[in-house]
Amino acid sequence: MVDSATSTLGQTLYAPQLSATSIELRQSLQGERILAAIDVGTNSVHMVVVKIQPELPAFTIIGREKDTVRLGNFRPGTNCLSDEAMDRGIAALKRCKQIADSHQADDIVTVATSATREATNGQVFIERVKQEVGLEINLISGLEEARRIYLGVLSGMELHGNPHAIIDIGGGSTEIILGTGERHRFLSSTKVGAVRLNAQMVTSNPISKEEFLQLQAYVRGRLEPNIDELKTKLDKGEPLSLVGTSGTIESLAILTAIDKLGALPARLNGYTMTIGELEKGIHKLRRMSFSERLKLPEISARRAEIIVPGAVILKEAMRMLDVDRITICEHALREGLVVDWMLTHGLIEDRMQYQQSVRERSVLKAAKKYRVDNPHSQRAAKFALALFDQTRGVLHQWGPLERETLWAAAMLHNCGHFVSHGSHHKHSYYLIRNGELLGFTSNEIELIANIARYHRKSMPKMKHDPYKALTKEHRKIVSQLSAMLRLAVGLDRRRMGAIATFQTTYDAKKRAMTLGFTPTDRQDNCELEVWSVNDKKNYFEQEFDLTLMLEQTT
Repeated sequence: MVDSATSTLGQTLYAPQLSATSIELRQSLQGERILAAIDVGTNSVHMVVVKIQPELPAFTIIGREKDTVRLGNFRPGTNCLSDEAMDRGIAALKRCKQIADSHQADDIVTVATSATREATNGQVFIERVKQEVGLEINLISGLEEARRIYLGVLSGMELHGNPHAIIDIGGGSTEIILGTGERHRFLSSTKVGAVRLNAQMVTSNPISKEEFLQLQAYVRGRLEPNIDELKTKLDKGEPLSLVGTSGTIESLAILTAIDKLGALPARLNGYTMTIGELEKGIHKLRRMSFSERLKLPEISARRAEIIVPGAVILKEAMRMLDVDRITICEHALREGLVVDWMLTHGLIEDRMQYQQSVRERSVLKAAKKYRVDNPHSQRAAKFALALFDQTRGVLHQWGPLERETLWAAAMLHNCGHFVSHGSHHKHSYYLIRNGELLGFTSNEIELIANIARYHRKSMPKMKHDPYKALTKEHRKIVSQLSAMLRLAVGLDRRRMGAIATFQTTYDAKKRAMTLGFTPTDRQDNCELEVWSVNDKKNYFEQEFDLTLMLEQTT
């Protein structure tokens, strides 16, 4: 069973040991920080504002905002966000930003999920938000959404090392996760959500018996593959508990609690609803008209419209998972965004240590999937990071996050060979961009893909659409880090580790840098590696406005 945390507003997560990168990040985060996390969903825009105490580390929720905007109400007969829905979304985000600003938030993290991700004009909405609100929206994949939901749940509940399925029913998709409080065992996202189902399958009011049966069958068919796969991740005889998060599940729990207790539960976080209570509630709801559902306590007009499809999703999931009850968790994606920010900034490395390396594991998994020459990529990454470290504060001022981006690009720069040798750098861009790297935002994935794309051949140009679409700062990151990656690749031209180490020295007066390298074999003059670096160095020289020379050291 799940135990709710002692406080639903804060969770202390200790970090007894810190990596060098984490120490550097933590030193830049001394003192309390205010963070706003915004989830732009298919049905609603949600925001939490939290106070982070880095020295613990812990966070406490100090503000919330929610607005039902129905982005998922697409233009009839199209896969486009309607102008009205975008206007509602922008108005809600303006209010969120005003609230965040009133709390003097140090940072605002904004992500968009199913509706914006799938809409053909989703990028138009993102650009409007940037121009009209001043917020940068990061699109996240369904699997990344599931991962962050898991983080959010772990910040609000203790799973005690026992297997728990976690279900989040959104407007456009349903995420189902399996975990024990350690590294997740399974992540899934299915394109079946309360708003989507209501728009596609419900025309009667009250819902007719025929439509209700069709709804049940459709939901079962869509959820079955992922639930069947989740079950394969359980050990034989291992008991499974279920945790539910999202507005739909909370509303159903409130309705069944009022029916059973005659009042709201004292605490929703940790409240348990049985499948029998849920089925009784569904039996009642599906016979009600929309106007009758509107009269129910604690249910808004927007929720009343989609509550039946959402309840069907939950019931069918519980049936297929063979669980007879569900425990409510009020922490979800928004809190997961906070935890992910803390992980990224090196503030959590104990109870959730497994998540600290999620980005690294995701990159290594992609490298294996695309059959990357791992020894070569490791050497290229080592050289790229050495060049980054030795020139930091001299040629550039980038920090640990950009360093990690360079590492990921170096590890995956040659993954395009999986498609074809010809123009493999372009294929690398495509594979990285569409590979669903977990732990990274869409902006970070775009940076990694661009850096890898420019490890050879043409330098970045404004006529290249992906590069042109980047912000000015991100274009600078791509230009400078891809220039470093080119040299790093050249230093391992024969892919045999001919060069062991190197050391750079910089003469500011002459605007000249010398790269002194040490061969692995002192009898090897590394002629091919020297030729390769000299062939590639023009881009580096141009980017950093200097002259680069190579010399062998003993």
